[in-house]
Amino acid sequence: MAPTIRGAIEASGLVPVDARVLLGHVLGRDRAWLVAHAAEPLSRAEADAFFALAKRRREGEPVAYLVGRREFWWLDLVVSPAVLIPRPETETLVEVALARLPADRPVRVLDLGTGSGAIALAIAKERPLAEVTATDVSGEALDVARGNAARLGLGDVAFACADWYAGAPDGPYDAIVANPPYIDPADPHLAEGDLRFEPRGALTTGSTGLSSLAAIVAGAPARLAPGGLLAVEHGFDQSEAVCGLFDDAGFVTIETFRDLAGLWRVVAGRSPLTT
Repeated sequence: MAPTIRGAIEASGLVPVDARVLLGHVLGRDRAWLVAHAAEPLSRAEADAFFALAKRRREGEPVAYLVGRREFWWLDLVVSPAVLIPRPETETLVEVALARLPADRPVRVLDLGTGSGAIALAIAKERPLAEVTATDVSGEALDVARGNAARLGLGDVAFACADWYAGAPDGPYDAIVANPPYIDPADPHLAEGDLRFEPRGALTTGSTGLSSLAAIVAGAPARLAPGGLLAVEHGFDQSEAVCGLFDDAGFVTIETFRDLAGLWRVVAGRSPLTT
């Protein structure tokens, strides 16, 4: 006999929040429906599908990849193993950018290493007058991002295959934003948890965790309009070093921001105004 909804969740071997997401995905139902119908039995096919996903989750596969979706900034994004899973801390970067981008006039925004398109699409959603360009070195990632833009009706976002600035459309830009790889390649966490399944190139590149950040910051002044904004996400222990990169590149009004967990997560600065 197939289990009830409650019984399947209890027997899954998962924390309840993961179990509910996976079972809701199998049934095409939300959490409220699962709670209201907890005593209803599953069909054998439904139970088999759920327990197969539960097994994969117990083996470490990220829930977002198993269901093919992740919510970010109230946007329902398709994700795949070709892209980094959008995380809540990255919403801090979006908040910082939006607070500094006018809503009443056109601006040019460049999102480097867009992945699923999360940052670019959130900005495009909130700033309809913005001309947003999103780049990535991965063609597979760009396919995911383009698909998300089409699904969300944000067809005005442009996409380009580029290795940071190499291949990106010419500026000047009013803002450049990026959530680049910033984990040190020797960090043991790369072999743990969800990180094992995410694209390594979206997590770490170069010889240190600062390699990509250094390239982005150093190249930004030549692409920004006078007074233009650069805002980047970084690791929890990299704020001081990233501020140093901004200072070395001549940025002014350098600010740091904490994420919802209270960790330093974003540095932003302005290119100097010409006289």
